[in-house]
Amino acid sequence: MYRWFQDTLRPPYKGGVGWVFFLLLVCVCACDDYDTWTTSPAARLEMSRDTVAFDTLITDLSSTTQTLIVSNTGDKGVRIRRVELALGDESPFRVNVDGQYLYGGVGEDFEVRRKDSIYVRIEVKLPAQDSDSIHEWQDELLFTLESGTMQKVTLTASGMDVIILRGETVADDRTLSAQRPYLIYDSLVVAPGATLTLPEGCTLMFHDQTSLLVHGTLLAQGTVAKPVVFRGDRTDRMFPYLPYDNTPNRWGGIHFFADSHDNRLTQCDIHSGDYGIQCDSTVLDESALSSSPLLVLEDCVVHNIGGPGLQFTHCHTEVTGTQISNTLGHCVELRGGAHTFVHCTVAQFYPLSANRGDALSLGDSEGDVFRPLYRAHFLNCVITGYADDVIMGHFAETTLPEVDFLFLNSLLRTPATTDVERFRSVRYDLPDSLDVSGKDHFRLFDTHAFLYDFTPDSLSAIRNMADPEYARLFPIDRRGRSRLADGQPDAGAYEGE
Repeated sequence: MYRWFQDTLRPPYKGGVGWVFFLLLVCVCACDDYDTWTTSPAARLEMSRDTVAFDTLITDLSSTTQTLIVSNTGDKGVRIRRVELALGDESPFRVNVDGQYLYGGVGEDFEVRRKDSIYVRIEVKLPAQDSDSIHEWQDELLFTLESGTMQKVTLTASGMDVIILRGETVADDRTLSAQRPYLIYDSLVVAPGATLTLPEGCTLMFHDQTSLLVHGTLLAQGTVAKPVVFRGDRTDRMFPYLPYDNTPNRWGGIHFFADSHDNRLTQCDIHSGDYGIQCDSTVLDESALSSSPLLVLEDCVVHNIGGPGLQFTHCHTEVTGTQISNTLGHCVELRGGAHTFVHCTVAQFYPLSANRGDALSLGDSEGDVFRPLYRAHFLNCVITGYADDVIMGHFAETTLPEVDFLFLNSLLRTPATTDVERFRSVRYDLPDSLDVSGKDHFRLFDTHAFLYDFTPDSLSAIRNMADPEYARLFPIDRRGRSRLADGQPDAGAYEGE
């Protein structure tokens, strides 16, 4: 080619004829089939999907945008005479085709050149229905080609009506409803002296950086079938396989202040916050340990948190049958106070950072302030994670002998110790000690879609290791299974099948 090009420029053609010939050749090469169009009824466009489906959305709020790719794999261009929504301007769906918005649900005259594609952007805003149930919407996006051929893509969405609370303060005793979810902006505050009650099936959806701030009392009364749910308000997906609800930092968390008291959370699902539960320092001394706790957690889940899971500072708490897992900060952080954990699973497998906290962090100081740790008992528990040692103590040598901490019939991911008074009937979750260790103890570990099931596998050392005396105090696990049916209860929050 290069030699031929040189030859065309040699005299006598160098003066202009050669260049004319070259330009004609370029024009001929350019005028191939790229700008030819077909009206054949056999010509079809290829859609990247036949259905564009939106997850359950909050009504009266715009969804995020989904993309449909319309491709022409043929050798000639295809013109689209008309693109329209079957419901026209009554459709809740909004569509932009190749940069042109479909006003009134209709657009005309689009082109898809050969071996090319155009992009269709779709979003939806569902109208409120004043309904307590999920309602479904469906429309069709119709493509009429120049040939008269019609192609269609189905659009679907489901919507739920919510009760919006914006900057709300609960000043008097109040019980919320479980009929519809609550969407909370600018935090929800429980004032001193007031009690907020959440019945079974109640769902609180918090906007970004919005929290539940408790100065009074919170009573959450969930059940196995109808837990009380605390979550973010994103109902769409980060990727097709990953809902935003499976990712951390979607909202704030639950904060109990020093003037709060007598809080009890039963069968609650708390997930995807900036933190899980924080309890501030209260007026507490050793004589107060027999008084009612600041917080009781029963059969709850605190999971997938972008900070600490449970952060308790110099307060009195009781936690039973609860899963605390996958937190960027410590799963459980105790700084002073008195705490009892029975049949809990503390699992530090946070997937988004290797710089994750410990599963359990114990200490008797908060900065420069001494916070005596009167009691930290872990009975029939599972405390494990990725690291070889996920249990850390932060004590002065002079105070350590005074600390009342105890691990009994528990699986621990930490090096073995000779302290048989504080570590009784424990198993050490290390590869050189057990046939199965770490994440292999559990039934489901999907780090792609962030799906986890911390029920012990049949080969796990968690099975049959719990002390029956404490299992009889809490005979039903958080999924409603009996711990005592086979006479050999499992450690942790879940009884294996």
